[in-house]
Amino acid sequence: MLSRIWALGMDSSRVIPLMQVLTDSIGPRLTGTPQMQSAHDWLAKTYASWGVQATNERVGTWRGWRRGTTHVDLVTPRVRSLEGTTLAWSPGTNGRDVSGPVIALPDVADSAAFAAWLPQARGKFVLVSQPHPTCRPDDNWERWATPQTLARVRKERDSIRTAWTERVRKTGYNLSLGTGTLGLALERAGALGAVASRYEGGWGVNKVFYARNERTPALDLSCEDYTLVYRLAEKGQGPTLKVRSDNAFTADAPTFNTIATIKGTEKPEEYVVLSAHFDSWDAGSGATDNATGTVIMAEAMRLLAQAYPRPKRTIIAGHWTSEEQGLNGSRAYVEDHPEVVKGLQALFNQDNGTGRIVNVSPSGLVGAGEAWGRWASRLPPELTSQIQYRFPGAPSAGGSDNASFVCAGAPAFSLGSAGWDYGTYTWHTNRDTYDKVSFDDVRANATLVAMLAYLAADDAQTVSRERAVRFGEVNRGTAGQWPSCQKAIRKWGDYTR
Repeated sequence: MLSRIWALGMDSSRVIPLMQVLTDSIGPRLTGTPQMQSAHDWLAKTYASWGVQATNERVGTWRGWRRGTTHVDLVTPRVRSLEGTTLAWSPGTNGRDVSGPVIALPDVADSAAFAAWLPQARGKFVLVSQPHPTCRPDDNWERWATPQTLARVRKERDSIRTAWTERVRKTGYNLSLGTGTLGLALERAGALGAVASRYEGGWGVNKVFYARNERTPALDLSCEDYTLVYRLAEKGQGPTLKVRSDNAFTADAPTFNTIATIKGTEKPEEYVVLSAHFDSWDAGSGATDNATGTVIMAEAMRLLAQAYPRPKRTIIAGHWTSEEQGLNGSRAYVEDHPEVVKGLQALFNQDNGTGRIVNVSPSGLVGAGEAWGRWASRLPPELTSQIQYRFPGAPSAGGSDNASFVCAGAPAFSLGSAGWDYGTYTWHTNRDTYDKVSFDDVRANATLVAMLAYLAADDAQTVSRERAVRFGEVNRGTAGQWPSCQKAIRKWGDYTR
């Protein structure tokens, strides 16, 4: 069986065409957008073409939104088209160009002083992010600068970051993951829009999240262009922007998980779940976060459908919606399917980029180490030689969808990938695109997951749920404290409350 899965997975892989359609043709999969719905429909149809039953299970509603084209131009004191876009769920400009001067967020004494200042924002674009003293990555400075210069640059950057954090705090509002309540306050004061730049250290990459604005655009500019505009404003040189964005809000959109199932023959009420979130942020294509995980699980199901179509236990692939807004799709599934949680033999989740799987944690379950010993001993070294196991590990309190099951004490395991500068260059950035994928690694991961699913489904033993007494600090919890399950957010208003 393992040899058959190997041959199918390594010699006739479908990961490249699956990835190309998902990232290039469908594109990013922001909750509440037409692309998210298109992705669900495409994946269910793809599973059907493989003879695998798949359904789109409704879990809630979300604010409907369609991203249109966005153009941002500097028109004074010189003309330049800027590299920028709107944040997710940002309003557009209602089919017209909007022009106005640019000012920086002031450094006020407190929230009362900011309230007194707010009328000055009317008719202007307001810069709400810190200026960046350099748009070169640290490793570039480390390679070329003198030690004295490197120390000065780092000190300057840290000082600016600290001062700007305090500047925002004193307004009484926040930026959250974008422009937050501050952007909304500026909008209500008559500002033309909020302009941000969440640069965190890589060449040409920004992390681009979401806006809470209702009527005016919230923009993200590249590090280089944001600091250009900021310097012009700071020096009193009269920067003016012209913005046009064709975004539009639509009717509230239903949200779904796509669930594929191969029914078990001997123990159909026990389950092996292949897990990956389907949604993404939308400044890039959501390639390594998390089209890679999606394709790994879908391809693994294709291999199993051909090599192991009558498993002992039921095998499910869960493609979760709205993970980026708080694991909402998987949390909803846990709430709606207690029978799967109760009968879960193993869940395998992948959600951190394109690299080979290199680490596994048994989630603080003592007996899970024994199960992994049985499975790993049968896997080919070509797929496992790089994997490190941490026994008994610690239960995940968040971060990805395995946590939605771990909190209930179910054996849900994260399959951690090699770095590939994921956190800097592709995680939630405008550069998370098809070309960043290492297809040899994704192919190997899909084959490995299919083998793990077979071994877990065929295992004569049931994975123990005995919890470790002590497992170290768990995120913000304390040593030995098991994380509690959180309720799924099923509508936009609860997310922004």
